[in-house]
Amino acid sequence: MAALTTDPAALRRTVTVDRARLVAYADASGDQNPIHQDAEFARSVGLQDVIAHGMWTMGAALDVVTAYVGGDPGRVLSCATKFTGMVVVPEGETVEVLVEGAVKKADEAAGTETLDITATCAGEKVLGRCQAVVRV
Repeated sequence: MAALTTDPAALRRTVTVDRARLVAYADASGDQNPIHQDAEFARSVGLQDVIAHGMWTMGAALDVVTAYVGGDPGRVLSCATKFTGMVVVPEGETVEVLVEGAVKKADEAAGTETLDITATCAGEKVLGRCQAVVRV
């Protein structure tokens, strides 16, 4: 089993996304909703521009959690979140999503930690009530 990092910086990372990453995610996930790839369509339904998939955003947050537990995704026991905002990805730009986490509770008997995770883009929260339980 990989060693758990004790570096608090491990629960902080800036993740980047651009249109090419959205297309790759859409192809991998099968989510071809045009709000994630077609700016004209996105605007026609009231969005500012193309937006990142909510599940991509949650996955970016979980990647930080996975790194915290030594890179072993099997140590992530659960994750829950509410999607509270959108990651807008204008054409030709790379957008940054800041993911930060903190240990909310440690259960030594169970060998677990509950992590509070925040994800923000352009200063706005995009994931709310995001928590993960990890095996330490």
